[in-house]
Amino acid sequence: HQGAGFWGKTPHTERHQGAPLLLPPSFTCSMSAAISSSSLRSGCVMRGNLSNSMRWDGKTYEEIPIAHVKATYNNTHIQVVGFDNRPFARTSCGTEGFQNAKKGTAIAAQTAGIAAATKARGKGVLHVRVMVKGLGPGRKAAIKGLTMGGLEIISITDNTPVPHNGCRPRKARRM
Repeated sequence: HQGAGFWGKTPHTERHQGAPLLLPPSFTCSMSAAISSSSLRSGCVMRGNLSNSMRWDGKTYEEIPIAHVKATYNNTHIQVVGFDNRPFARTSCGTEGFQNAKKGTAIAAQTAGIAAATKARGKGVLHVRVMVKGLGPGRKAAIKGLTMGGLEIISITDNTPVPHNGCRPRKARRM
């Protein structure tokens, strides 16, 4: 087991021979600093003046509100919250007037997305990050509804929970 002693003695330029340098010259990797700091997982430490220059209405990526979309087979819930979990808008297919089996359709999810975007724009939200959870039919339709409602989507993240062979799944449908 080589451990941190090996990486501490080997210069950074000799670690990955033949790999192209994709990072700016002011980016350095310090394994000894990363091992002592438990908060860093990648093992690399930023040095120098590398601040994120991308901004949307003066906000950094972390400050942009998040639109949580939970798409189940029976319904789609959409909630727009700020980066500090302050709620801006919340809607679902049921609150938009769809009943029973119609709540699980893509049209209902798109309508809920438009309604959530309209409420959020009324509170000053222009850009959102989207986090999608679930495998329902309203996944793409809700995102389309958010854009149709006037919100600009910065990123889409799939946050669907995937079991590592946890609970036994439900029985297969007979068709």
